[in-house]
Amino acid sequence: MSHYGIIGYPLSHSFSPGYFREQFRLRGIDATYEAFPIETISALPALLEQNPALRGLNVTIPYKQSVMAYLHELDDTARAVGAVNCIRISEGRLKGFNTDCVGFATTLQPLLGDMPRQALVLGTGGAAKAVVYALAQLGIPYQLVSRSGGDLQYAALTPELIAGHTLIINTTPLGMYPAVDTYPDLPYGALGPQHILYDLVYNPEATLFLGKGRQQGATVKNGYDMLIAQADAGWAIWNEPL
Repeated sequence: MSHYGIIGYPLSHSFSPGYFREQFRLRGIDATYEAFPIETISALPALLEQNPALRGLNVTIPYKQSVMAYLHELDDTARAVGAVNCIRISEGRLKGFNTDCVGFATTLQPLLGDMPRQALVLGTGGAAKAVVYALAQLGIPYQLVSRSGGDLQYAALTPELIAGHTLIINTTPLGMYPAVDTYPDLPYGALGPQHILYDLVYNPEATLFLGKGRQQGATVKNGYDMLIAQADAGWAIWNEPL
């Protein structure tokens, strides 16, 4: 039997255990998948020692960047992104990958159409790094927005700036269960049918960020399809020949 899991904190919101267990059942795969909510990334070595049969781990908030210091190797994409969300374990060696960028790009592309776009990426964490990597690959100019740092701060997001950036991606936890009454501070009245709002949050299905965009006629998408795409890419990595 093969063993897999996910590290992060907290993990009560995590989609991965239920998804992988159901996939194992449907495909007749003899494997387990467990959530490992570790309060600090420094607990990873002990976790691995206590679970020597682990073949792979997913990595989620807040460890997509800090986990890199504990890996023996990075693939080229993970190194370029600067964040890891998937680890393959073989003979005690840990290799890091990033499948978030693939999951995001493949689920964004069908929404883009022919209209040239500029993007605002809300947040500067590990998920944002995967998003901006994908945007660069797609040739979409972007600016990073955060409360401090980034290219812009939220106070600089005028209606005129929002009108000129027709792709807005939320990579922050704002709106994620249980904090469902939170949302990024934007001038939502400047949105229109030409806008795409993409929220990496998938629980709840419709965040306030997306709801406010929908009220203005914008195209909206949550992170569920991205999550499935990155999970399937991770499964392929865990099972590819070494």
